[in-house]
Order: sequence, then C-alpha cells, then structure tokens
Amino acid sequence: MLRVSLLAVAVSAALCANASAADEQWQPTVQVTASRVEGTVGAALADVSVITREEIEASGAPDVLELLRLQSGIDLYRTGGAGQQTSLFLRGTNSNQVLVLIDGVRVSAATTGAFAFEQLPVEAIERIEIVRGPRASWWGSDAIGGVIQIFTRKLEGPRIAAGYGSHRDARGTAGFGHWNGTNGFSVQVGARHTDGYSATNPGICAGPDDPWCIYNPDDDGYRNTDIVLRGAHALGNQVLSGTLYRNRAQSQFDEGHTDVRQQTLGVNLEGPLAASWTHRLALGTMREDLDTPAYGTQYRTRRASLLWQHEFRIDEHQQVAAGIDLLRESGETIDTYAGVARYDESRTNRAVYGNWRGVFGALDAEASLRHDDNSAFGNATTGTFALGWRVNELVRVYASFGQGFRAPSFNELYDPGYGGYYAGNPDLDPERSRSSEVGIRIGNERHRFTANAYATRVRDLVSFTGPQNQAENIAHASLDGVELEYELDLQPWTLRANWTWQDPRDADTDQTLLRRARHKGALLAERRFGNDFTAGVEVVGAGERDDVGGVRLGGYAIVNLRARWQATPAWSIGIRAENVGDRNYEFVHGYNTSGRSGFIDVAWQPGA
Repeated sequence: MLRVSLLAVAVSAALCANASAADEQWQPTVQVTASRVEGTVGAALADVSVITREEIEASGAPDVLELLRLQSGIDLYRTGGAGQQTSLFLRGTNSNQVLVLIDGVRVSAATTGAFAFEQLPVEAIERIEIVRGPRASWWGSDAIGGVIQIFTRKLEGPRIAAGYGSHRDARGTAGFGHWNGTNGFSVQVGARHTDGYSATNPGICAGPDDPWCIYNPDDDGYRNTDIVLRGAHALGNQVLSGTLYRNRAQSQFDEGHTDVRQQTLGVNLEGPLAASWTHRLALGTMREDLDTPAYGTQYRTRRASLLWQHEFRIDEHQQVAAGIDLLRESGETIDTYAGVARYDESRTNRAVYGNWRGVFGALDAEASLRHDDNSAFGNATTGTFALGWRVNELVRVYASFGQGFRAPSFNELYDPGYGGYYAGNPDLDPERSRSSEVGIRIGNERHRFTANAYATRVRDLVSFTGPQNQAENIAHASLDGVELEYELDLQPWTLRANWTWQDPRDADTDQTLLRRARHKGALLAERRFGNDFTAGVEVVGAGERDDVGGVRLGGYAIVNLRARWQATPAWSIGIRAENVGDRNYEFVHGYNTSGRSGFIDVAWQPGA
C-alpha cells in the first residue's frame, strides 16, 4: 500500500498545474453499471472502465477477447481460435463469479453459471462497461469479482462494413438507424465465417500412447450470424424502449461441433413521476441453447426478469434509489443418446434493494443494501459502503467495503454425474465474499493516473471433492491485488498503460489459482496524422501461470499493430496485424493461439 501511495504522490507532482475543477471534467464518460444510476466514471466510488464504440472502431479487433485483454484486472483464456470456449477472470475470481449483462439483462447460462464471450460479435457492441469489485448489493448473485455490461449497437443512418483476414476470416454487417430525440429505431444484421486453425496441439495428450486422447490437427472453423434491434418512443414524459439481440453460431472442434443459439430481449418504460422522482420499469428475457451431438448433450437456459427502480433526489447533495428485482430461471440438460433429461429444474429469486449517495463538499459517500430470497438456497443479504475525499483539484482518494454471493449453478445443484461421480448437490449453499478496496485518482486534462488495491475473501466455494467427487461447500479463496492505470493525452499522441499484480490463492492449500498470472500489463500508444489517419501499437503481456496437472505455462508478450484511414467522410479503412513477432504461447496447455495474423475492414457510413 505504501508503494502505491508513493507512486501516486510522484505522479501528482509530475502533472501540469492547470487542473480541471472536478473529476467529472477530466473524465466525463457516462456509465450506469456501478450503482444502477447514471453517473460519470470520474465520480464513481468504484474502479470503472468504459470501452466506447470509437475505441472499438479504432482497434479493429476481430473479437471481444482482443478488447478485454487490454483492460487491467482481467485474465482471459481461450481453448483455440475464434468461437472456442473463452473464459474471463476478473480480479482473480472464477468466470462464474462475474455478472455479465447485455442491455441490462443477465446472460450467463443457468446450467454452467458462465457467459460464452466467444459468441459475442464485436460489430454488435456499442460500448462495454466494466466495474471491478463486488456489486451484489446492487445486482445480486454472481457479482463477486465485478460486473461487465455490454450495450448493443445503435446506428444513426445507414452503415455497411466488411472485413477479411488470416485463417479465411470473413465478416460483414449491414444496418440502418434513424433517431429524432428519444424517438427512433436501429437495426443491424451481421455474419462471420472463418476456417480457423487447429484448436489443439499434441500437448493435449498425456503422451503418445494416451488411449483417451483425441487429437486431430485439422482446422476448427466457426460461423456466426446475429441481429441487433433497438427502438424507442416517447409517451408523454415517459419513454418506452426495447432491445433485441439474437445470435446463432456453430463452433467446430476435433470430435465434432457445437450449435449455439442465444437471445436477449429487454423492454423499458422510464421517466419522471414528479419533480425529484424518476422511475424505470424493465422486463427482460434471455435464452441459450447449446447442442453438441458428438457428446450427446443439449443445454437449455431460460430466464425472465422484472425490475422496478425508483430514484429520488432528496436535495442538491443527496439522492436515493430503491427497487424490486424479480427473477425466474430454468435449466435443462438432455442426454440426446438416451433421449431423456439429465435434469430439468427451475427457481425464482425475489429481491429488494436500496442505495444512498451523498456529496458534501470535498467528501462523498455511498451505501447500499440488498436482500435476496431464492427458492433454491434461501436468503442472502449484502451491503456495500464507500467513502471518497477530493484532496484538491488534482487528487481524489476513496475506500470501500462490500459483500457478494453466488447462487450455485444448476449443474452444481442437480447434475446426476457419471456413474455417481461428479454429481451435483441440491443442498449447496451460495458462495459468499467480503472485499475491501482503497484507490486514488489523479488527473487533469492531459494526464490521468489511477491506483487501486483490494483484498477479497471467498468462502463456501463449490468444490467437487466430496464422496465420489460430489459438489460440496468446502473451499476458500484469498484474492489480493493492485491495479495501476495511466493515460496521457498530448495530441497528436495518446498513451494508455496498465499493470496488474495479483495473488489469487486457494486459501486451503495456499496454491495459486489456475490460469491467473501474478503479473500482467498492457500498453497502447497511438498517433493521429492530421484528421484522417491514426496508427497505433498494442503490447500485451502476462507472467507465468499454473494449469491443470501441475503444468506451468510460460509468460508471454505480444505486439499488435493497428491503423485506420478515413478516406472520405463516408468511407473508412482499418488494418490490424496481431502477434507481429509470431510468438508461440498458450492460454491453456494443449490448446493453440494464433501466430502472426492480419485483418482488414472497410466501412461505409455517410454522416458518421
């Protein structure tokens, strides 16, 4: 902690003397995920990042992995190329301990508890908001490590784009939008088809004579089609809006393929009810179907939600938000060989929550409380408190304490296992956590520095270590870390850098958790040439990581290049080169990553 404080003082001394009057002026980006109420990133009493559509366009990234791996506190792994299973660890927590939303609708599968990031097309995204740290007192289950919310695309006018790259990776989108204030609509359809490369390598086998190993060096392709719809209409002083995201994909692997269907639908009615009183009524549905014929399995998730939130401004210094949050979800796993369901279950969750925010001169504070009543495991009450102090016009410090929990997935509760082994346990309790965090933000209009240090303790972790490896609540985790971020804006140059140190451990065995690097970092340096051309370089690296079976994965650093040319007011061309040093590395032992590769895209959007 002392090192972080000294570093913060050094950065503060180096900043220019002409500072802005408040945090909101040096980082005015708006976010809604941190406390379910609109606010700026700079004013949040949490570590928040926003990836805007402008940043996505500039990156030329072919998938979400390349966007998120540039962010601090995030570890990602993928078992092969495009469309292969992609998992995300936020601040060392498990992939099912991060709440993922699309347009406010929960999208993690009720069967596995995790979200399939590999199925999310980059072209369908308007922006991504990342909130690090526990958010259970606002959002409920899963938000132990944090919340990632994806907002789908909103077009203004026509847009057509196409791209092509290595591994015969072809992509295209077309759409149109028209907005007049709060009234309007947007629609976009997209498709991607890539031959890919072999997801696996011989390292996946225990040895040359492993009788259980299936390894095929052929290419594992991926195809995806999606549609995004948005619409809104003013009804007096209320606004009725809706979003639809629908995706259909097929991922190939050595033994066969998996067919995936995903859909989220949200309808909102919001607006003022009185001078200092606004509300939002939100209905949402989500469905996910996964079918893997080679394994004889089908997974089904269905979820429906209802939220009614009210926001009250008490005076110019204080505001309160409160709401009810209802959820109904079902999960089913089918053995297609036998034609029977391994399980078919459902549960309901009822919750009430409230939060208060106050700003009193240089001090601001936030407190929230939520109570969940779940039909599967009973009750869970969580709270969060945060306090901030604006030391001067340059420096702001804050501290917080929060609780979290995760409801066991349907697989953990009800799966019958195989011959009695690795079976679920309907008597499981939710996983629970406590987190403490301190942070500092320093900045003016040209320099921005953020440092955060956190400590999280998780208990009642689900572990398949009972009789016949049945699920039990016996494991504990200790997650500590420090995240540093720096941004420099000296036009025509911009620089963004971050570094993460973390110590995610199994508190029972004192072993580092799998596939989490103790050190990781990212650097983006970009230069604008005139008003029409931008070029940049990305450097992404991570230290050594432990993997299954005692394997130690080596550290790596790769370099990506990117450029975008606005050829005319309507036409733009982007070029991206990845892993230009052709570095050979692995996220997961026995699974390949791409070597040197390139992509080019062309977009037509008049009036952009």
